[in-house]
Amino acid sequence: MSWTQWFIFLLVIQIIHGLGTWKLYVKAGRQAWEAFVPIYNAVILMKIISRPWWWIILMFLPIVNLIMIPAVWVETARTFGKDSKVDALLCIITLGFYLYYLNYIADVNFIENRKLSPKTTAGEWITSILFAIVAATIVHTYFFQPFVIPSSSLEKSLLVGDFLIVSKLHYGPRVPMTTVAAPMVHDTIPKLNTKSYLFDDKFEERNTSWKNIFQLPYLRLPGFESVERNDIVVFNQPADTLLDMNDFNPDRNYYKPIDKKTNLVKRCVGIPGDTLEIRNGYVFINGKQNKLPPRAHIQFSYEISFKRQLQPARIFDILKKYDITDGLGYGNTEGTYRIPAATKEAIAKLKSHPEVANISPLKTEKGVDGNLFPRDPNYKWNTDNFGPMWIPKAGATIQLSTDNISIYKRAISEYEGHKVVTRGNQILIDDQPVTSYTFNQDYYWMMGDNRHNSIDSRYWGFVPYNHIFGKPVFIWMSIDGILDGSNDVRIRWDRVFTTVSGSGERTSYIIPFIIIVLGLVFFNKWRKKKKAKS
Repeated sequence: MSWTQWFIFLLVIQIIHGLGTWKLYVKAGRQAWEAFVPIYNAVILMKIISRPWWWIILMFLPIVNLIMIPAVWVETARTFGKDSKVDALLCIITLGFYLYYLNYIADVNFIENRKLSPKTTAGEWITSILFAIVAATIVHTYFFQPFVIPSSSLEKSLLVGDFLIVSKLHYGPRVPMTTVAAPMVHDTIPKLNTKSYLFDDKFEERNTSWKNIFQLPYLRLPGFESVERNDIVVFNQPADTLLDMNDFNPDRNYYKPIDKKTNLVKRCVGIPGDTLEIRNGYVFINGKQNKLPPRAHIQFSYEISFKRQLQPARIFDILKKYDITDGLGYGNTEGTYRIPAATKEAIAKLKSHPEVANISPLKTEKGVDGNLFPRDPNYKWNTDNFGPMWIPKAGATIQLSTDNISIYKRAISEYEGHKVVTRGNQILIDDQPVTSYTFNQDYYWMMGDNRHNSIDSRYWGFVPYNHIFGKPVFIWMSIDGILDGSNDVRIRWDRVFTTVSGSGERTSYIIPFIIIVLGLVFFNKWRKKKKAKS
């Protein structure tokens, strides 16, 4: 819904609230009109039910309000003597309309100094759990979110099985667009394999204007830094159109709301306004080769052959000795194997191994990959040689032609909401002939350091700023083999409690963390003993 539609919706909610509670306000010693004034009625209601004013903020936070609003219904009923489990259940299953019964039919009285704590142990447990969920949801939605690395696209920088803390404060917390959803889960409820949110994708075929019902327009709170070139960024995959990543189809963009698309982590190698080109697998920005930070390690695929027939286990041991850990491709009849990913430095050392006969790179110097962005036969691009291409910047204007419209059509139509049609040599946007276009938001180019084992912007193009939601800052745990079904599962202690970015060698802060935690525990015990004595 648009902001105007949301304003009308909230106004209607205020009228419904006023009609259903004004007599209760009067019984509590307030004026009837106070039940109808937006925001003010919530302030008065908090006083009536003896709850703190900051509950009002929680009632307006998306996702959190799905817990807080029913809690307010129940608390209102309790304030007027209806405090049984049946009353609480009726408040919830009638979506608050039980208050209409209390307002017009039931003979209820205002309890001014009621006991706020639950009457039973079960009630205390439920209250504690609900507010723990509320607190966790706020942190998860607006501050920090856990994320686990599922693939090797950033191998050596981030490993499969790294458990990250993603900061939403760096680039600014993005207010949830999907307002009716289960807290702290993404697009699917675990075990149930059902959507975690209210969104009818079938409406696209019937009525597109209704598919985004209860969806908030994009809104981002201020952050303290912008996305910089070479930042590792977590974002929603623009081309996520289907139920899972195994059914990849980058040609549509309608299946999921933006904030429910699959979360990906890649390196931002191109920022708004850059002219990007890939030459022989290396990224060039504005004509100069992109210089990566010290912890980044570019990897490519290679073919390797050995001087004699070796068992796969022996080959794995040889590769692991040179820190080549991203698996091994199947060999052919001539005894040549594919190394999916290795750094230039590792390959240089591997060549000197006495059992290695030959190693050759698997880069594509010529040829066209039809699966790459922008899927236009006029662009003779492949994964190792791509561009040059300008990355759109908010407020910048580009001259459009039939030569470059295929590069920018997706951004203009699907990300900025315009109808784009090409007729002969003419380009029409919203049925008007144009020769230029001014972009409304910034776009970024995301790639994996593991160049031949990464589905990234080379396949689905630009990443809009409204798809970016955080910056990984900390590795709190790292477990080798946890995601590949291996029996050899082990903790990578050298990566636990380390920062994602930074210069120099990676340093673990787990010992200082343990010392701080133990210090706080002992200090708290000492403080309690001192308080007890006094």
